[in-house]
Amino acid sequence: MMTVYEPWNATRGAEIIAEHTHLEGATLVILHALQEAFGYVPEPAIPMIASALNLSRAEVHGVFTFYHDFRHKPAGRHVLKLCRAEACQAAGGDALAARAEAQLGIALGTTTPDERVTLEPIYCLGLCATAPSAMLDGRVVGRLDEARIDALVAEARR
Repeated sequence: MMTVYEPWNATRGAEIIAEHTHLEGATLVILHALQEAFGYVPEPAIPMIASALNLSRAEVHGVFTFYHDFRHKPAGRHVLKLCRAEACQAAGGDALAARAEAQLGIALGTTTPDERVTLEPIYCLGLCATAPSAMLDGRVVGRLDEARIDALVAEARR
């Protein structure tokens, strides 16, 4: 299922930040809330967060860049995440990731030019015992092989 996000709006961003400043670990909570609302963390939000939490921009940026889940730009209409943990790599994940990249014409961490599909790495979905795994729009898919990755890519392109 495709997720619909709000367009970036500084007033709405300030509301989201204000709603969470009192919480423990507010930096992470705010970053997640902004991405949930807008589909990414807009660059203008970084100094807003820093100001609200009495942190430096560098501190907020450091948290933002440390975690793989935060995006600098809006994701495509569909997000296909491929497990890149060591167990999935050892079970053939590298070849499957390369296959998905070739089919979509993009590298991991990027979005197709038509903004239909974002291909992202994820680091462990807990299904590594048998074969590589993936996630399409939040739905976990295990036991990946060439046929399953082809089907996921085709579904994401729709």
